[in-house]
Amino acid sequence: MQWLDRIPLTALVIAALALGLAPFTPEPHLWQKLKMLAHGTLSRPIDIFDLIMHASLPLLLIVRLVRMLLSGKTTRSG
Repeated sequence: MQWLDRIPLTALVIAALALGLAPFTPEPHLWQKLKMLAHGTLSRPIDIFDLIMHASLPLLLIVRLVRMLLSGKTTRSG
């Protein structure tokens, strides 16, 4: 997981927000796909791929922040 630690935090935050919230109108795809997952209607392969694609960077950001908290690293990088 050292490769994740080498990614600048600022770049990861910007990329996670951009991909997680795209497209901004009428509704972010990530939110739409999470609602479909909650309702049990996420069944088409394209929708599953869309969920994975839009959630990938936000999940990496969460993993990175948890790793920073657990390691006690509080300095800002990136």
